[in-house]
Amino acid sequence: MDALEFIRVRELDIAVRIWNPNAPRTLIAWHGLARHGGDFSALARQLGDEWRIIAPDTPGRGLSSWSLFPAHDYLYSHYITVALGVLDHFKLQQVDWLGTSMGGLLGMLMAADPRHSNRIKRLILNDVGPELNPQGLIALSSYFGVAHRFNNFADLHAELKQHYASFGLTHEQEWRELALNSARRLPDGSWTYHFDPRIGEQFVHDTPRDMWKEWANIRCPVMVIRGAESTLLDAETLPRMAKAQPSLQTLTVANCGHAPMLNQPEQAAPIRQFLDTAIPTYTAPAEVSTTQPLILWLSKQWRRLFNR
Repeated sequence: MDALEFIRVRELDIAVRIWNPNAPRTLIAWHGLARHGGDFSALARQLGDEWRIIAPDTPGRGLSSWSLFPAHDYLYSHYITVALGVLDHFKLQQVDWLGTSMGGLLGMLMAADPRHSNRIKRLILNDVGPELNPQGLIALSSYFGVAHRFNNFADLHAELKQHYASFGLTHEQEWRELALNSARRLPDGSWTYHFDPRIGEQFVHDTPRDMWKEWANIRCPVMVIRGAESTLLDAETLPRMAKAQPSLQTLTVANCGHAPMLNQPEQAAPIRQFLDTAIPTYTAPAEVSTTQPLILWLSKQWRRLFNR
């Protein structure tokens, strides 16, 4: 990270991590549910000096403020407000957007909304799409919906290494760096993760839903990256995504689940190539049939988890 700025949005401080602040091109990089903008450090090095990487910490994560009103602030509608605040702060009328998991859904919502779609020039989704595996979602909500406490840093490191094994990290130094950037001390001297435990309430107040309609409304070029062993984005979903977006580019990352860290040359090179591709004239997509909406079933499962 070369710079750190704080932006005030609705009484919350939003930390924004920046790499290559004087670069001629800009990429917004938005992290996943329980991560932070620091996850894009390796990608910033891979993309090189041509790209300014702007990676905010979503409220309740990393160095950003925790909300006193999670039911109002840990929602996609508020994250859109935060995103627009970031774009306006940096005077970005239109920008390329890369989002991992939650950050990808946020980019989808903005790119599909006629009020904001002109702000997204190109969209890269990292292991996320308009339809998500319900069991994978439940696994996420059950893990991040409770507080985690560790007596020492070694225990946190071991737990993190086990939980994030699907990230595809291969070197112990990478795991240690991830653990150091994911930890914070509690007042009693024990350790926990960097995020507000109440971010899990998002699954109660803002239940994920079928987003095929939004997907079909996206007009900008889109690339989807999928971990070959992903528990969230099923392989069978990609052909349906391509039917709605005929120019869709895809990349499957071997030996990764949810979600690739985008830290290897073979992951960064296709991203750079996509960002260098000229934007084609939009062609209306084919109509895509949707599966039975998941919202009622998921709501029932999450309420059972949080109310038991």
